[in-house]
Amino acid sequence: MTTPTPDRAIAAPVEPPSTEWVFTGRTRGSHDLVAYGADLAPGTLLAAYRAGVFPMPLPDRGTLGWFSPAERAILPLDGLRVTRSMRQSGRRFEVTVDRAFADVVRGCADPSRDGGWIDQPVSAAYGLLHELGWAHSIEVWAGDGELAGGLYGVAIGGLFCGESMFHRQRDASKVALMSLVDLLRQDGEPARLIDVQWATPHLSSLGVVVVGRSAYLRLLARALTVPLPTIWGG
Repeated sequence: MTTPTPDRAIAAPVEPPSTEWVFTGRTRGSHDLVAYGADLAPGTLLAAYRAGVFPMPLPDRGTLGWFSPAERAILPLDGLRVTRSMRQSGRRFEVTVDRAFADVVRGCADPSRDGGWIDQPVSAAYGLLHELGWAHSIEVWAGDGELAGGLYGVAIGGLFCGESMFHRQRDASKVALMSLVDLLRQDGEPARLIDVQWATPHLSSLGVVVVGRSAYLRLLARALTVPLPTIWGG
């Protein structure tokens, strides 16, 4: 597998209008949910991520929830566990960057997947962030040109907040994650941060670790001082 490059030149992200909403990830207690409401405008989303907060719809309440997990899952750049199977899969897939953002989001939003939470307003909001240069995708293609898997997330400075990933063929999402790590390690900047929000047994098996909220916010503050990778306009 070679490190992917985008299909087109990537311009620096466009800063959207600021939001009226104020976010803080610095909250006491063990509750992950820290706020309700607000909106999914680009300025709102960026303000939230910069504060260590991210959104998810709450269908039972008919509103948005904003989360700052007491135990935050991150993937250290030197911590990804790459198995022989993953390396072999990397050789049989093609990997691209930002070629098919909307298709990756649709794959992640497939209603047949367990725990699906990506609805149409969420898809549209991150599509707009992508158009502004803040949200990015990594696509993994099979030899027949089929989209086999991928991931998407938000990049701000040295932060990449992974929103979701999916696979239609074995190891495709793992190859996407492996490619993301390779991209973020290219310039040797140790302060880059991959945030995956919550740990799952699957993510933990790949090297994801959990840090407390205060430790995460310290890592976030440092990461936000780092320029974007050049692949995304830094």
